[in-house]
Amino acid sequence: MRGMGNMQGMMKQMQKMQKEMEATKANLDQQEFKGQAGNGLVEITMTGDKRVKDVMIKPEVADPDDIEMIQDLVLAATNNVLEMIDAETERVMGKYAKSIPGM
Repeated sequence: MRGMGNMQGMMKQMQKMQKEMEATKANLDQQEFKGQAGNGLVEITMTGDKRVKDVMIKPEVADPDDIEMIQDLVLAATNNVLEMIDAETERVMGKYAKSIPGM
């Protein structure tokens, strides 16, 4: 019967870790990240749950004859901020995967 106490302790520890993971993820989801392209000519702000909050394009970018450049800069800034969010997610959530055997 000694093994049952150990199992219950392990289950409590897993439940505690799950609550910590949920709180950490909720905090991460609320964080804001800014990605840039073209030396700051285009900036995208997103939350950790990958929702676009703002797109800022500096006026000097707006050459009506070169809309493709603006589109490329918006794409680059979006990809830049998504990489930041992924890196931060791995940094703060990775500790949970490391503590679970077999992950």
